[in-house]
Amino acid sequence: MSVAALYVDPAGPYPALGVECWDESRDARLYAGPHRVIAHPPCGPWGRLSAFCHGAGRDCGPIAVDQVRHFGGVLEHPANSKLWTFCDLPRPGELFRDAFGGWSVQLYQSEHGHPCPKLTWLYCVGVDPCPLRHGWGVGAGRVELQSSAVRHFTPADLAAKLVAWVKG
Repeated sequence: MSVAALYVDPAGPYPALGVECWDESRDARLYAGPHRVIAHPPCGPWGRLSAFCHGAGRDCGPIAVDQVRHFGGVLEHPANSKLWTFCDLPRPGELFRDAFGGWSVQLYQSEHGHPCPKLTWLYCVGVDPCPLRHGWGVGAGRVELQSSAVRHFTPADLAAKLVAWVKG
């Protein structure tokens, strides 16, 4: 089974993992299947620093949620992303699943190669259970104080684990 990585950086880890990559130039909002997805929609409009986000991409988050719900897979976003409230997603630790069978889990990306703790939420549909370490978030400092490149960085280790998990 193949996997599509949506809303990803073409210079990031996903192209080397043999998945179908949809970046900004390919317009991931247009992805229509058939593979399970790993979605990394822009977090700027939905994160704690959303007041400073003036770029496009606000519609990508809800579209990515719909894509995960339709095709199965995982959506990755910063912890406490406003996307969870906007799309009525179950929060990590809640014991119920939504009407799509979706559930959420929290992890620290430092457990998977990020230099900062980077607390992250994953919304998951059609993939059980989560094989990723949830750890305590050791790292070099607050991700909010890092450069844009560091804040948006997806560790190759995390990307590979997500691909293996979503492939099943």
